[in-house]
Amino acid sequence: MANKAQIKKEIESLRLKIEHHNRKYYLEARPEISDFEFDQLMKKLIELEKGHPEFQTPDSPSQRVGGAPLKGFQTVQHRVPMLSMDNTYSDGELLEFDKRVRKGLEKDSVDYYVEEKIDGVSIALIYEKGYFRLGATRGDGRFGDDVSENIKTIRSVPLRIPAPGAKFKDELPEILEVRGEVYMPQQSFLNLNAEKEKLGEEPFANPRNACAGSLKLLDPKLVAKRDLNLFIHGRGYVKGNVPQRQHELMEYLEGLGFRVITGHRLCRGIREVIDFIRDYPAQNKDLPYEIDGMVVKVDSTREQDVLGVTSKSPRWMIAYKYPAEQRETVLREIHVQVGRTGALTPVAILEPVHIAGTTVSRASLHNRDEIERLDVRVGDAVVVEKSGLIIPKVIRVLKDKRPRSLPKFKFPETCPVCGSHVVSSEDEVAVRCAGLGCPAQLKARIRHYARREAMDIEGLGTVLIDQLVDAKLTRDLADLYFLDFGTVAGLERMGEKSARNLFAGIEASKSRPLPRLIHALGIPNVGEHTAEVLAEQYDILDDLAGAEEGALLEIHEIGPVAARSTVEFFAQKNTREVLARLKKAGVRFGIKERKSGRLRGKTFVITGTLKKYSRQEAESEIKNAGGRVSSSVSKNTDYLVLGEEPGSKYEKAVKLGVPVLDEKGFEAVLGKP
Repeated sequence: MANKAQIKKEIESLRLKIEHHNRKYYLEARPEISDFEFDQLMKKLIELEKGHPEFQTPDSPSQRVGGAPLKGFQTVQHRVPMLSMDNTYSDGELLEFDKRVRKGLEKDSVDYYVEEKIDGVSIALIYEKGYFRLGATRGDGRFGDDVSENIKTIRSVPLRIPAPGAKFKDELPEILEVRGEVYMPQQSFLNLNAEKEKLGEEPFANPRNACAGSLKLLDPKLVAKRDLNLFIHGRGYVKGNVPQRQHELMEYLEGLGFRVITGHRLCRGIREVIDFIRDYPAQNKDLPYEIDGMVVKVDSTREQDVLGVTSKSPRWMIAYKYPAEQRETVLREIHVQVGRTGALTPVAILEPVHIAGTTVSRASLHNRDEIERLDVRVGDAVVVEKSGLIIPKVIRVLKDKRPRSLPKFKFPETCPVCGSHVVSSEDEVAVRCAGLGCPAQLKARIRHYARREAMDIEGLGTVLIDQLVDAKLTRDLADLYFLDFGTVAGLERMGEKSARNLFAGIEASKSRPLPRLIHALGIPNVGEHTAEVLAEQYDILDDLAGAEEGALLEIHEIGPVAARSTVEFFAQKNTREVLARLKKAGVRFGIKERKSGRLRGKTFVITGTLKKYSRQEAESEIKNAGGRVSSSVSKNTDYLVLGEEPGSKYEKAVKLGVPVLDEKGFEAVLGKP
């Protein structure tokens, strides 16, 4: 048996190997081993660290796989505000920007650093003595959300600097804050939306929205599956010395192991800037990520300081936005799909056309109102645009090219799948199938229920779902738990082994956490993040099912649409019947019994840093005494526990009249001497 010294040496060796391969894959795009071989290295490291927790370190690559789901995001204050940029759309506006800069600096010519404008989510990463300590979103510029656990899942982000294998010999700043953009690669976005469409879910509008939604997930394991990446483009607060020119700073940060924007140039004067920006799209058509322009920065950071900032944006940089690319093509067909909520979504089937480096043959027409607004008809010549550089949409019809007697498109008055009549309400544009037994809806609901992010039923794929519904073996979600083994084993391409795997997956799904069950039920307008927020407030599904709209609206991040949808969903007779059968089947509805104790029924919010307790320890104390911990202050909050360096929650608590406890007051409420 290996001694501890040998085990420690093996762990350290594995970490170096994994970080080496991370760098080769994510920073250099030159992988040396297969994904399977990489996964085996990671699996071995996790097993060794699990068996020897004394050797675990915060910078270990194992920390990227995602830990337990978070209870909520803490608010953090940016030491240097994260301001937005002014935008420009023409050469003339760039010349005006240069004129203002030269006047402010009293110079005839200025050096500019120009780089791709990544269409993602702004982020700040803070390193203390070389170790990653915090990742925060931009938020309102002054305060953002602590998304550190989610950022750790991005493998191109170093957990310590200099990163293993990085070429760096200078003295490291005691505190270094770098800023960049988290984004979702194009192919990952297309794959995610394709999966959502198969499940009958509303696809993300663009990669940026998909990225933002992913960063808001409270379960880092789910974030790790979204394939996010990041580019660093600047710095924030620094305690120490760093280069004083933008182009040198980027070389410096790259030397530390950060992934910096590769599409850039140092330009001598504004004319070089304009030439570079004008030529860039034609020379970079096949980027694996989305850009929506270029960022122009004064290269000297000392000159940046001289120019300063306005209340909203820096005076030393500006974003040039590219116009969306448009092409003409012919609309060959309008296909109407039916999703799990019954919504009928029209999709334009196009004569394939090449736009911004890809071939486009389909584009969403969104809904019936959009078809009427465009007056689009099958056979029309249409103009298709890719907003940003990726999302195709029909923006107008070339009616002067319309063939004579082209019939107006008639939106279906009955469901194209089950033939039931369709309905619409005044407060939404969606047209929905009213058929409770619509097989298209049921198939999409089951696909959604079984997906990995929901109840994770292994073996329940699209082909099998189609068979179960078409053979009328499942008429609702609860029927999955009452299937007959022999009947399922006798289905085409099944057999006993596949059936055993399926039934094992169904049995395992009974014990999934409450947030995943809420998400799996498919409540309209309630996605993964909203499900987590609701589960934070309601320990048992029965309590959520009985909640009133007003109570839901008092929950931070729950808006009127989600609140109304939730109440209406649980008010349906069909929903109540399915829930009753799910409970009968043994599906866990959350915490079956609430703990008794002196804090029973009390809701706490913690802000700032406590001296005697870590955040997790304080939350455990509250829960062990029967209380509940929330991530946001509302009228329902009973106490705010106040630590050092509190965030905006303190101001909100004072405004709402919520009692505020210091650490001694907190212990008194707990009943500790």
